[in-house]
Amino acid sequence: MTLAIFLGTLGGALAIGVPVAFALILCALTMGLYLDLFDPQILAQRMVVGANSFPLLAIPFFLLAGELMNAGGMSKRIIAFAGSFLGHRRGGLGFVAIFAAVIMASLSGSAAADTAALIAMLLPMMRAAGYETGRAVGLMASGGTIAPIIPPSIAYIIFGVATNVSITQLFLAGIVPGLMMGIGLAITWAIVSRRDNVEVMPRQGLQARLKATGAAMWSLGMPVIILGGIRFGIVTPTEAAVIAAVYAMFVGMVVHRELSLPAIYEALRNAAVTTAVVMLLAAAALTTSWFIAIADLSGVVMDLVEPLADNPTLLLVVIMALVLVIGMALDMGPTILILAPVLLPVVEGAGIDPVYFGVLFVINCAIGLVTPPVGIVMSVASGVAKLPLHTVIKGSLPFVLTQILVLFLLVLFPQLVLAPLEFLR
Repeated sequence: MTLAIFLGTLGGALAIGVPVAFALILCALTMGLYLDLFDPQILAQRMVVGANSFPLLAIPFFLLAGELMNAGGMSKRIIAFAGSFLGHRRGGLGFVAIFAAVIMASLSGSAAADTAALIAMLLPMMRAAGYETGRAVGLMASGGTIAPIIPPSIAYIIFGVATNVSITQLFLAGIVPGLMMGIGLAITWAIVSRRDNVEVMPRQGLQARLKATGAAMWSLGMPVIILGGIRFGIVTPTEAAVIAAVYAMFVGMVVHRELSLPAIYEALRNAAVTTAVVMLLAAAALTTSWFIAIADLSGVVMDLVEPLADNPTLLLVVIMALVLVIGMALDMGPTILILAPVLLPVVEGAGIDPVYFGVLFVINCAIGLVTPPVGIVMSVASGVAKLPLHTVIKGSLPFVLTQILVLFLLVLFPQLVLAPLEFLR
């Protein structure tokens, strides 16, 4: 009955257009009434406790770092660096977009910001070279979703806070799957673009490549500092986020000298607005999670999937398919905050590593960013490129299918995630 109340309240509220955060608060209220635990003070206290989290403090700083990185010229230098080595190949600008997406993912962790930056800088060049616009935008939108997979990732922070799983371990475990996503996109692009009759960029000489590498060195140094500091225990993910924001501001203002005071104000404003949205969601979802724990909703779900408990792979396939469908209707943050606390005890009961499950869950949610009808990254790509949404969706289809294939490859072969994690621990 508790599960029916939870699903009915949440589904009904979302169906009539209630914002996700308020739908979650309504879920907490109805579950509190059913469990005879309703007290306005409990709701208020749980929301304060949910938002009062040191790991969540990393979110505004990583968001700010991403904004400063784009405004301060770091992104365009990464693209120029990638272009100097890959631009002369057939389909070269597509490979530049993928390579830049992977590098930028290790800097900001924001799929929407990375997608917007890639399209704004590369789409005019790809149009001029004769690339099919819808497919080019679909590629860059799919490439942008690597950002939540490769650390530093806001999605891993949210998952870690919601489930009490080590954020540091999630960061380290996400490196190889993120690179696999990039490789998968590159292989798919090589196949779908091989018949395109497009102009290629002239081959860059050694001197030009060294110059582009030197210009991008400050940008390329940022992930080394962040991930190296986390890996060797020098800083926590939250402290690394602060370092990333300060580093991006220093490079933009002192080194590249492209970051003006108005641009800093705009970056602070954008980061603050996004942070407010995420923190309200987190506070509401963690309040609901408290009632979920009291009602033992995970135990109810575990009873439902008990026939699959003896086959962890089959259980993961079913869960991933379920999350993939839900991710088409919900944004990444709500999907993690609603489902992860319910599903994690189920997979742990089946003997599945929680860090491994967290990486798969985040990859699944990242794919949801480029699938209709919600697909936040699709909407961003459509807006920046000034293309109809259906054109972007059609262009991204082969790349989304590749990402789903990589996801289920990781489900079938867990060592692709676990073996590198053991090496990096």
